[in-house]
Amino acid sequence: MRKIIITGSEGIIGSSLINEFKDKDVQIACFDKDLGHDLSNEKEVIDLMKDHEDYQYLINLFALNDHVIKGKNKSNLFDIDLDSITDYCNINLVSLFSVCRAFAKFCNATSIVNFSSLYGVLSPKKYIYDKNNEKHIGYTITKHGVIGLSRHLSTHISPIRVNCIVPGGVETIDQSEDFKLKYNKNVPLGRMLKANELFGIINLLCSDKSSYINGSIINVDGGWTSW
Repeated sequence: MRKIIITGSEGIIGSSLINEFKDKDVQIACFDKDLGHDLSNEKEVIDLMKDHEDYQYLINLFALNDHVIKGKNKSNLFDIDLDSITDYCNINLVSLFSVCRAFAKFCNATSIVNFSSLYGVLSPKKYIYDKNNEKHIGYTITKHGVIGLSRHLSTHISPIRVNCIVPGGVETIDQSEDFKLKYNKNVPLGRMLKANELFGIINLLCSDKSSYINGSIINVDGGWTSW
């Protein structure tokens, strides 16, 4: 039986993965702030990994992302607080490294799958967003960093494999039609990503069928980054 840890398990992608894995011979451990886990606390992270020492696979979905934070204040580049950039770095990079390191050290680790973003390889297209509600630069900075972190780990903790997925924007029910129209104009496939469309590549990376895939940055974006 494959044993998989999913961090950020209660989000859109995490919930979809749990549903897709349910009929497979897979045991899932869910870590999420909504379940009371604090992945920014190194001691708690280490304790969680020690309690799951026989798990082989880690999927990291947790991240600070301004456009999924309910009730956040609208902002633009010139009025954001510098402390908010530090918050992004602490969660999306420092905590991510902590989780990966503890998993590699204390578990029967085989493979780690990290998640970057379109904005980890390209700048957000400003016209997609409202004038006073730009994508936070902290997200862009740290999602670029996730790719660097993943590449570094792939060469330093081998034979544990570390790969990074670059997903396109995931369609949700609360997105405006105007936003989706603007977004879809940039996608050769002409639509946003459905969360369950990530399952195939994740299922591959969390299996021995990907035994020679290491250090890869895998775009699942409908062709966005090809334009």
